[in-house]
Amino acid sequence: MKKNLGRAVLAMLIFLHVEIFASTYTWNATSNKTTAYVNEPIYLKYICEFSDSAELFIIDFNIAGDYEKYRVKNLRENQSIVDGKKINSYEFVAYAKKAGEIKFDFEAVMKQTNKESVENMVIGRDNMKKGEFVKKTVKQKILTAEIKETNSTLVGEFSIDIKKNEPRVKAYEPYHMQIIIKGNGNFEDLKPLSFNIEGVKVFAGEVEQKHELNENGQSGEWSQKFAFVSEKDFKIPEVKIEYLNLREQKIDSLLLDSVDVSVEKGFAKEELLDKADDKSFKFNYNYLYGILIFIGGFLAAKIKIKSSKTTKNKKELFHQKIDEAKSLEELMIVLAVSDSKRYENIIIDIERKKLTSLKGAKKMSKLI
Repeated sequence: MKKNLGRAVLAMLIFLHVEIFASTYTWNATSNKTTAYVNEPIYLKYICEFSDSAELFIIDFNIAGDYEKYRVKNLRENQSIVDGKKINSYEFVAYAKKAGEIKFDFEAVMKQTNKESVENMVIGRDNMKKGEFVKKTVKQKILTAEIKETNSTLVGEFSIDIKKNEPRVKAYEPYHMQIIIKGNGNFEDLKPLSFNIEGVKVFAGEVEQKHELNENGQSGEWSQKFAFVSEKDFKIPEVKIEYLNLREQKIDSLLLDSVDVSVEKGFAKEELLDKADDKSFKFNYNYLYGILIFIGGFLAAKIKIKSSKTTKNKKELFHQKIDEAKSLEELMIVLAVSDSKRYENIIIDIERKKLTSLKGAKKMSKLI
C-alpha cells in the first residue's frame, strides 16, 4: 500500500513539474544562398532550441526527398545540451531542378510525452497503446532562392587526370586508359563516357565514384577505365566535358586530348596471354572475355591440331583441342573461342591463378 502511495505521489510531482515548468522551444531556419544556378548546392540549416533539457520531447523532422522543383539530401543531424538547454540541429543540401523562384516550405512534428504515458511509466501500467504522445505540427520559416538557368547540367569545381599506357602496342594487345575527375559538385549528373572508333574494339568499365556530401555539395572523385584493342594504328578522339565553374562563374571544360596509338604487327600469343608486370596499370578482368573472343580467331590457327584419319564429331574434336593444349593459357583460348560463357568460371580461375594444374583444368573442361 505504501509502495503504491509513493508511486502516486511521485507521479503527482511529475505532473506538477510538467505543468509548472513545461518546456518551451523556438525554431530558426537559414540558408547560405538566396540566388543559385540549377544543380548548384544550397545549404539549409534548421535549429530547435529548448528552454530546458526537454526530456519529454521528440522531434520528427526529415525533409530529404525528391520534390517538383528541387531535391533535398540529408547532411547531418545533431542533438546537444548547452547550459542545461537541449538544442536539435538539422542540416541538408538542396539542388534546384529548374530556373525560377523556389520556396523551401517545411513542417516539423513535435512529439511530447503526455500525462498518461508518465503515469504508465511511473506506476507500472501496461496499457501504453494510446495517448503516449501529444503531437504538434510546427511550420518552419520559408526560405526562398532565385534559381538561374545554365547551359550545363554539371555544376561545381572540377579537374581531370588521365592515366594511360605508352601509345605503342602490338596487334590485339589492349591499350589501357583511365579517366579520373576530381573536385566538388554534382557528380551523380556526370554520365559514363563512350568511344566509337572504326576498327577498334572498345571495352568500357563501370563508373566508380567515391565522394561525400558536405555544405558545398559532393566532394570526391569519379573514374572510368577503358581498353582499346585493334590490329592497326588508331586514334582516340578528343573528349570535352563542359561544366559551370562556380569559382569563375562561367562555362569551363574538362579536356581529354586525342591520343594517336601506334600498333605493331605480329603479336605472339605468349605475349598476349602473359602480360609483363605494369605497376602503373593493372589488367581489368571486365575486358577479358571480349578480348579473348576478339583475338580468338587470330590465335586459333596457331594452336596445332594433329590430323586425324577418322572423322570425329564436334565434341571429340573439342576434346582433342583440349588434350593438345600445352599450357593453361592455350587451354584458356580454346575454351574462350568455343564458348566463353559456358567456361567462364574456369577461364577466370586460370586468369586469377586459382587454377594452376593443366591436367585438372582439362579434366574440368571436359566435364562441363
